[in-house]
Amino acid sequence: QVQLTESGGGSVQAGGSLTLSCEVTGDTDSVNCMGWFRQAPGKERQRVAVISTGSSGAGTVSYAASVKGRFSISQVRAKNTAYLQMDSLRVEDTGVYYCTVGSLFSRCMGGTSDSWGQGTQVTVSS
Repeated sequence: QVQLTESGGGSVQAGGSLTLSCEVTGDTDSVNCMGWFRQAPGKERQRVAVISTGSSGAGTVSYAASVKGRFSISQVRAKNTAYLQMDSLRVEDTGVYYCTVGSLFSRCMGGTSDSWGQGTQVTVSS
């Protein structure tokens, strides 16, 4: 069992930046990937970025096309924390951002893990 605690959401104007954090506690040895998803009002949850944190393929990252070049996912293993640096934010980046972790990279990519954070609101205004 793991617990995820997100922080860093807020309101910002278009073009601004925010950094989200996701701290993992509990059975952290079972975690081999961490990811961020977001859900806009009336829309389905979509993958934003995923990073592999296991010993095999550590550091492998994947980004949604809509955020590539603007967002950066990273992790500090010693802190069991993943970060999502979001730059050049756009109005369409608005939504609730959720952190997820998994034992397999494919589960993070597919959003099929059972472990999710409570979500943090990001609002970008024009």
